[in-house]
Amino acid sequence: MASILRTPDERFVGLPGFAWAPRYLQWHGMRVHYLDEGPETAPVYLCLHGEPTWSYLYRRMIPPFLAAGGRVVAPDLPGFGRSDKPEDEATYNFDFHRAMLLDFIERLDLRRVILVVQDWGGLLGLTLPMDAPERYQRLLVMNTALGTGDAPLSGGFVAWRDYVNKNPDLACGKLLRRACPQLSDDEAAAYDAPFPDARYKAGVRRFPNLVPDRPDAPGAALSRQAREWWRNDWRGGSFMAVGARDPVLGPAVMGELRKSIRGCPEPYVVAEGGHFLQEWGEQVARAALAHWRSGT
Repeated sequence: MASILRTPDERFVGLPGFAWAPRYLQWHGMRVHYLDEGPETAPVYLCLHGEPTWSYLYRRMIPPFLAAGGRVVAPDLPGFGRSDKPEDEATYNFDFHRAMLLDFIERLDLRRVILVVQDWGGLLGLTLPMDAPERYQRLLVMNTALGTGDAPLSGGFVAWRDYVNKNPDLACGKLLRRACPQLSDDEAAAYDAPFPDARYKAGVRRFPNLVPDRPDAPGAALSRQAREWWRNDWRGGSFMAVGARDPVLGPAVMGELRKSIRGCPEPYVVAEGGHFLQEWGEQVARAALAHWRSGT
């Protein structure tokens, strides 16, 4: 049986802008890391990261959410961040990660949830509310999609998938620095912290190949079901923010997704924002909070 790796805790010491205490739970023999800040009874901003990032990506959004009286819960998917990392790439599949998130939400008994998603946080996260709609009240969606498998993948995504497949030891910090030129050297390095070497990057390598690219791909039917649920059954408030410079999941893709979210308003476009829009997250969080304070 392939081993489960654990990134040494010392690699996470002194990360800039990220002083929150780690919390852990055990799931299927793995330690899963999450942040949990704010009053236990407050509305919950459930912040789900994507590829190849981790909860560090939300450090600019957490303070505005807390200042607004919220509670912020941000897990790291297995294979990412401070969570344990199975070496076997076959471990990583759509159902595995969705099951972890559903169990995580149940075990923490999260309610009054504002679902905050981007990238794989959306591919997985947007399939969750239909299983327990009473837990969710709002959606903040950024640069993501539903993996329905019934539309061609964008050329930008295919190029990204090919790039990851050709670079099995993907330089995550360098990637984030290229996409977010405002990052300091230490901030870019924080995206490398979870991965001491290539053995720890099985999830990073695997995730681009998990995006459903045909109707019978794993997760595709479930994602189509979720699309119908968002179109017809969603009753909560929504806010969409789009990083206009994202070559993979930019304005065109988000425009299509908006058609599938009942009542979703016109997107808040960050002209200079890229794929990892949370790095422009303070303004996005403040815009979403202002939108909801206005009663919409």
